[in-house]
Order: sequence, then structure tokens, then C-alpha cells
Amino acid sequence: MNRLKKILKSKIFLFIAALIVFIYLNNSSLFTRTRSGDPLLLAHRGLAQTFVMEGIANDTCTAQRIYEPEHPYLENTISSIEAAFEAGADVVEFDVHITKDDQFAVFHDWTLDCRTNAEGVTKDYLMSELKQFDIGYGYTADGGATYPFRGKGVGLMPSLTEVLERFPDKPFLIDVKSNDPTEGQLLASYLSKLPERQQSLLAVYGGDEPIAALKERMPDMRVMSKATMKSCLIPYLAVAWTGYVPAACEHTELHVPDKIAPWLWGWPDKFLNRMEQADTRVIVVGGDGSDFSRGFDTPEDIERLPSNYSGGLWTNRIDRIAPLYR
Repeated sequence: MNRLKKILKSKIFLFIAALIVFIYLNNSSLFTRTRSGDPLLLAHRGLAQTFVMEGIANDTCTAQRIYEPEHPYLENTISSIEAAFEAGADVVEFDVHITKDDQFAVFHDWTLDCRTNAEGVTKDYLMSELKQFDIGYGYTADGGATYPFRGKGVGLMPSLTEVLERFPDKPFLIDVKSNDPTEGQLLASYLSKLPERQQSLLAVYGGDEPIAALKERMPDMRVMSKATMKSCLIPYLAVAWTGYVPAACEHTELHVPDKIAPWLWGWPDKFLNRMEQADTRVIVVGGDGSDFSRGFDTPEDIERLPSNYSGGLWTNRIDRIAPLYR
């Protein structure tokens, strides 16, 4: 009996040891395609003024806490998008809100009060009325002693149409700043009228409900929301040690905080290869996921990445980061 127990224990030990070796080898970079090339650089809001990130909440007025300006560009404008591409961005992210006349204004904040000389929300106004406001009105780097962009932002809030007509061959990530499914439906109706080539250059993310509504009408569009992220990454963490990639991870977009990324099976190269094979774009953002606006904005930030990292990279300072690679 004792001899039988010893044999069973030995077999169990060998099985567990073999399983551990299998998991390690199946999720290491030893037997995967070696990746090369520079990261895909995603410029958040174009080339924009940056600000102190500590203590930010959803209602924080970031225009009132910018650093001393180093360049003249304001986020989500035609000139800031153009400057980002010229600096070396591969993709530019911008935000959209619905207007009173069912157009989409390119603007970040939930309300107009923080950075403009108007009050309320974009859907209170026609697009032509939004054009009259000064989007540089509220920016200050010294607690309100001076406003370096006041008077310089009149007429600079673009429509989605203006952006896509100005850059018909450029890749964009569009952020739907809403959780209203109607806005997802309206955006799908708008984007579906674009040439197929231009549609293929776009990805959309935002609230769960508008993204689900858009995806239902445009199943081939690359999208992302908290719901789509969870539907991919939770089962991936559960089963991907076997090499299986869940169907929810196919043809989507994943924004992975750099403090969480090392916990993903196969990180970095095998994970990136698996997602590439699934036609999914991986963008690494800064931090632990509490704020997905954090980016890789300094050379010191880049040092946190794996050596020879070649996935997507989120940055708020494309002017500083692109030269490190280009």
C-alpha cells in the first residue's frame, strides 16, 4: 500500500512538474516569432497641452492645471492633429460629442465650462454656434494669473467631418464621450457612408452602450469599451496559458496598463503575436488602469517598457517620444 501511494505521489508530482514546464514554455518568448520594428505611436488628442495628472477626477478642469506651454497647440484641433502626424504619430486619438443639429464636434470635456467661454454641453448648440466659442479661453499654468491661449481658440473647434476630410488617408482612434446608445447609432450611420478604405483606417472606443450600438451596425469596425476589454481579457487570463485565444479577442482594440501587462500570458512577444494573429491592436498605456489617459511621455517612461517593445504606445507628448524611435 505504501509503495502504491509513493508511485501515485510520484506520478502526480511529475504531472504537475510537466504542466508547469508546459505553461512556462508555451508562454515564453523561446518558441515564438521574434518581433522587430518600432512601436506604433498613438498621439492622445493630437499634440496638446499637458497637465498635472495627480488627483484627477472625471470633473477636474485640466485646462486650469497645465504645465507652462512649450508649444502653441490646443488639443483636438486640426492644427494639433496635423502637428502630431508631422512629429511622427502613426495614429491620432480625438474625442467627439453630439451637437444640437446631430453633427459630431471634436471636443474632449463633458461640458464647455472648463476650457471655453461658453456654458452647457455641445448638444445645446449648433455646430455653427460652437465655432464661435474660444476653446483656449480657460487654459492657465499659474492659477489664473495669466491665460496664454485666451482669444486664440476662436473658431478652432472642428467637426468630425472637417477632420476626416482634412486627413482622408490617416488612421484615427475616435473616442465617443458618451454612454448614450443613440450616439453610437448616429456615429455608425455617419461612418458607414465613408469610403471603405477610410473606414478601415478608423477605430472607435467609448461607453459600453454606444460602442455596442455602433458595432451592431458596423460589425467590421474595430471598437473598444470596458465591456469588450473584459470579454477578451478575463477569459484570456483564465485559459490562454494553453495557447487558446478567446473569440472575443479577435478584431478589436486593447488598451493595457503597463503595470498590468506583465500578468498577461505570453507578455510581451507571444501575447503581441497572438493578438496580431487575431487582428487585434494592442496599445500600452501608463499606470495601473485607474486613469487610461496616462501615457509614455518622457524617455524615463520608455524605460519601463520591455526591451525592443513593438506594440502600440499611448503618448501625450508625441513631440518628445517620436524622436526616440524615428
